Amino acid sequence: MKRSGRVLGGILITLGILFLLKNLDIFEPVWRVINPGALLGRFWPSLFLLLPGLIFHYSFFSRSRRDPGLLVPGGILLVLGLVFQFNMLFGGWDITWPLVIFSVAFGLFELYIFGNREKGLLIPIGILGGLSFLFFFTFSLSRLLRFDTGPYAIPVLFIGVGLILVSGGRKNRV
Repeated sequence: MKRSGRVLGGILITLGILFLLKNLDIFEPVWRVINPGALLGRFWPSLFLLLPGLIFHYSFFSRSRRDPGLLVPGGILLVLGLVFQFNMLFGGWDITWPLVIFSVAFGLFELYIFGNREKGLLIPIGILGGLSFLFFFTFSLSRLLRFDTGPYAIPVLFIGVGLILVSGGRKNRV
């Protein structure tokens, strides 16, 4: 049963991804981009948000004397770049907008983790992260899971059930 569950889970993941790619029309709009203006119009978040975010992270992790303050704008730009690039390619601003709030919490959390672990940072991290989660859960997740709003709920459901079946409910064994 365990092996057949993983096979069925793999099939459901593959079907879910294929249906989602078909319904999102990913390949046609992305590969049809020919001129530089259209290319820049579609991939501006990678150039102006992701790249500077990665540069901030690289400058923090490559130096021997590290300044954790670099991670705040780096984390914000990194998350915003990923959100905006995803939305430029696939759409979905109405679902992913809470991640804009989360980007600030992510930058501050990186400062907390790699900095001096000042407990005062946990307050804005908790507030912004909680607001982001609350907004995502109340507005975006309910919209994503409605079956009558579009062709996305069934493929996402297939992928989720497939991942559960593939993982097989494994627990860490000591």
